[in-house]
Amino acid sequence: MSNTENTEKENQGPKAIREEDYLFDKSWTCPICGKEFKEPTVKGSKVKLLGSDQDLRPRYEQLELLKYDVVLCPGCGYTALGRFFDTVTQVQTKNIREKICENFTAHTEKKSVYTYNEALWRYRMALANAVVKGTKASEKAYICLKTAWLMRSRAEHLNQDLPDYEDQKKKCVEEEREFLLKALDGFIEARASENFPMCGMDETTIDYLIAALAVEFERYDVSARLVVEVLHSTTNPRMKDRARDLKELVSSKMKEKNEE
Repeated sequence: MSNTENTEKENQGPKAIREEDYLFDKSWTCPICGKEFKEPTVKGSKVKLLGSDQDLRPRYEQLELLKYDVVLCPGCGYTALGRFFDTVTQVQTKNIREKICENFTAHTEKKSVYTYNEALWRYRMALANAVVKGTKASEKAYICLKTAWLMRSRAEHLNQDLPDYEDQKKKCVEEEREFLLKALDGFIEARASENFPMCGMDETTIDYLIAALAVEFERYDVSARLVVEVLHSTTNPRMKDRARDLKELVSSKMKEKNEE
């Protein structure tokens, strides 16, 4: 290679990373209408996990994976989280055809990436389908939890130069809390009536998650009781460390409340 070619290559700098670079098209067959279609799906091995929030929301370095957890049939509107997409009974199929498909306009444009607004609309569609299906409380709670997480991510990535930035951020925070509360109530209901695992989570993870969500709504009695359950379990050390931190937070919050 000549010196000129080397110089030109150096001047180009590193290749810009695009969201599309972390995605691939996965094939799906709709269990409601039989349509075959493809959805953008994350190449898990290419994404770096940075950590997680107190309520277990994962944070990644390159992109927001949550935007791609929902599968939506562009032909009939049937929508669900990927892990639940193929699980539909005959009765649920009938209900979806009558209450979702009849009111859905087929999509012809295929997207290679989703904006936050598009992804949030897809989550709302997933929740509407779950309600129509009459799914377990845990599935609806999980959809609400992920919607809240996605709303939080949207708020973090809002352009601060927008003229209505403060209003948009406030709206995101309010909607996030609405979905977190629905998730909390749903998981509490599911814990009392369903078997584990729930949505891929074992009993200890669910207990910790409920405790973390309960803190947000000052339901400290719920948090304190379930944190003790986690600490007395045989879970991994990392989860116990989380539980200890949460226990300290709960104790601090309860003390503050008693001093008011």
